[in-house]
Amino acid sequence: MLESVPVHGICAPRFARVREIFANSFESGQELGAAVAFVLDGETVVDLWGGYCDEARTRPWTRDTLVNVFSATKGMTALCAHRLIEQGLLELDAPVAKYWPEFAAAGKEDLRVRWLLSHKAGLCAIRKPLPIGAFYDWQLMCDALAEQAPWWEPGTDHGYHAFTFGFLIGELVRRVTGESIGAFFRRSIAQPLGADFHIGVSEEDDARVATVYGAAAGNRPIPTTPPPPGPFAEFSRAVRDPSTMQHATVFNPPQATMDVNTRKWRAAEIPSVNGHGSAAGLARIYGALARGGEIGGVRILAPATIERAITEEAFGPDRFTIGVPSRYGLGFQLSHASMDGYARLSPNPRAFGHTGAGGSLGMADPDAKLGVGFTLNQLHPGIMSPTAAAMIDAFYEAR
Repeated sequence: MLESVPVHGICAPRFARVREIFANSFESGQELGAAVAFVLDGETVVDLWGGYCDEARTRPWTRDTLVNVFSATKGMTALCAHRLIEQGLLELDAPVAKYWPEFAAAGKEDLRVRWLLSHKAGLCAIRKPLPIGAFYDWQLMCDALAEQAPWWEPGTDHGYHAFTFGFLIGELVRRVTGESIGAFFRRSIAQPLGADFHIGVSEEDDARVATVYGAAAGNRPIPTTPPPPGPFAEFSRAVRDPSTMQHATVFNPPQATMDVNTRKWRAAEIPSVNGHGSAAGLARIYGALARGGEIGGVRILAPATIERAITEEAFGPDRFTIGVPSRYGLGFQLSHASMDGYARLSPNPRAFGHTGAGGSLGMADPDAKLGVGFTLNQLHPGIMSPTAAAMIDAFYEAR
């Protein structure tokens, strides 16, 4: 056991078990620094933080600490698209090329906006070798995607668009609004809600950002041993094979995830994977979505828009993870019992949101009117943090 780590914040008495699990995660060494927030029917009933922003333990985690939440960013990116769909500026069943004419290349003239959001576009990866640093060149990435032929017939199957999702949706936002997705998100969602989440962190906020530790952050070794038996074993083997879509997804551009603690990464808008936020910020956004799109007198979506966004669009074996099941609405992960152990969101089947590599999470449960945010800086091997899973279970047991 490590030394006792102070835990700060508020926790309604009936959720004392949540606080206990959170505190124990630091003492066991499971977490270095983390925060968790639960917003129940518009009221913050849990808002806890603890641990450290760095391994030297010189920077205590605070309520306004920001951290890279990796793919939990995708939920925020999808939210931007749904704002535009609701406003009539983007049509789900229109061809992407209606808004982005160059996208019609390589047989994609009929590829629908709906398929971008539901991971059915067949554009998980770019075949053409890209230079190191391409992630920072928005135009280069979008031009490469416009030129790319799909890996399968769009609309017929689904596969997780781990990195390309953000550029595809982000370019649609840019074409329709004239704004970058980071600017649009800030103006239309984060600022009105007072939610501390950013797609592109300003230099003045850099001091608030926690250092991330793990293989995905580039400061831990990437495993080289053969993968153990399990649901992701075949995927792990494919990632090591340069001829596969999985390898191109992860390693083209090369070293795509190796500089996440730099100012350059934090400042960039890479809207699949580099959003930075607080647990309270995520919980407030999802807390609004859990209540039909409104919280504190601010509405970000209409109830009908949310229902459409969380209607199942894809479910079953995922092309990217080679058979491991995934379930999507329009840009949001949907909960399902078969996802237990690595990506379950909630005991309730209508829960939706998005996990991030290493364990971060944003989730809404409209049946419970619950929004959840969990952020951390010591990345776990799986998708769902054991800490977050245990706290969510404890919360539902006490609710």
